[in-house]
Amino acid sequence: MRRLLFLPLLALRLHAAEPVTIPPIQFTHRTLANGLEVYAAQDHSTPTVAINVWYHVGSKDDPAGRSGFAHLFEHIMFKGTKRTKPETIDRLTEDVGGFNNAYTADDVTVYHEVVPSNHLERLLWAEADRMAGLTVDEKNFRSEREVVKQEYLQRVEAEPYGQFGEEIIKKSFAEHPYKRPTIGNIPELNAATIADVRAFHAAYYRPDNATLVVVGDFEQAQFDAWVDKYFAPVPKPATPVPRVTVKEPARTKEQRLVQYSASVPLPAVAVTYLGPAARSEDAAALEVAQEILAGGESSRLYQRLVYETQLAQSVDFTADLREDVGLMLFEIVLASGKSVAAAEKVLFDEIGKISAKPVTAAELAKAKNRLMTARLLERETCEGKAAALAQAAVVLGDAARVNTELGRLQAVSAPDVLRVLREIFTEQNRLVLEYLPEGMKGKK
Repeated sequence: MRRLLFLPLLALRLHAAEPVTIPPIQFTHRTLANGLEVYAAQDHSTPTVAINVWYHVGSKDDPAGRSGFAHLFEHIMFKGTKRTKPETIDRLTEDVGGFNNAYTADDVTVYHEVVPSNHLERLLWAEADRMAGLTVDEKNFRSEREVVKQEYLQRVEAEPYGQFGEEIIKKSFAEHPYKRPTIGNIPELNAATIADVRAFHAAYYRPDNATLVVVGDFEQAQFDAWVDKYFAPVPKPATPVPRVTVKEPARTKEQRLVQYSASVPLPAVAVTYLGPAARSEDAAALEVAQEILAGGESSRLYQRLVYETQLAQSVDFTADLREDVGLMLFEIVLASGKSVAAAEKVLFDEIGKISAKPVTAAELAKAKNRLMTARLLERETCEGKAAALAQAAVVLGDAARVNTELGRLQAVSAPDVLRVLREIFTEQNRLVLEYLPEGMKGKK
């Protein structure tokens, strides 16, 4: 009942002229002797606890010619240790009414669980156990490699526009390893050996490349004692963690590419621009721009391309801010019988408008209200708080930003949005990829 009463009041406050005051997430931080970063925030509103372990390794760290390794380890980490059987994490979470999951991104690999708070010690032990004693053998390597390959077949090969998404990433980056899609690919996975896999594991799955975040119903002294008991003994390797040092060169002229596919039923167009990193002061303005351009059916792009001109069956814009360099991505799938040139013209018109004239006060308020509401709803849960704190600590490089990011979002002005988009949406910074059905060869 408390939340049902709270949400309408929140909506009213977000429409007020004054910024919303948001209580900060109070957290503790310490670094163990082995390099593990530990963050904790008590929340006794429910008898649950959220555990996040973020390894600072993602697909950009995959070895050359071995894309998909970070993704592969997302799977191998559930296959047991010297002390436990495969799927032990599932039994320790799902069998007590909790849940667990994991994901791989460009910069990080994340393992997270939510359980009743009286099971916190078991999960801390399990996470420390697989950090220190994961079974990386031929059997686990081969079985999970097949799982990853099947994911590739399902998500990329079997999806009509799956290869389109892959090609966007590959073509958008000239030098940076962000050009390697996270999911991997079958030839490079097939070429991998157990020696390759063990070397990758030794390089990145270590305490000084990990961040533990726990939010929920626990007592600090007891939590600290468990962390010391289970994580402190995990050894720190003598060698440094390898880091990507490649810098993506700035684009100097527009690039236009056309590719054909037998699997796509309708033409598609992607337009990308290189943008700032996630830590940039301009990140909040880009979030607002994303919402104005593509945040639902009332957004500028949907209204113009889908509703008014009916040139597209779908359109999207994503401000994908990563650790090293961001990617601003527009994607259009055309409506049947519509012209690629016509859709591109309308899209470029809309890009030109938002980078030539300030957005309206109503658009700005609506975008910020939607973004703030979503963020605050996430922070109603221990899981949401843990994810926000970990994101700030690992990707943004400053855990304190968990308590300043929403203020930055509220402070975004129309001139801010205009300035940032003018800098990014230039012709020389633009790549256009047309992805067309095979039958359109010579007919476009």
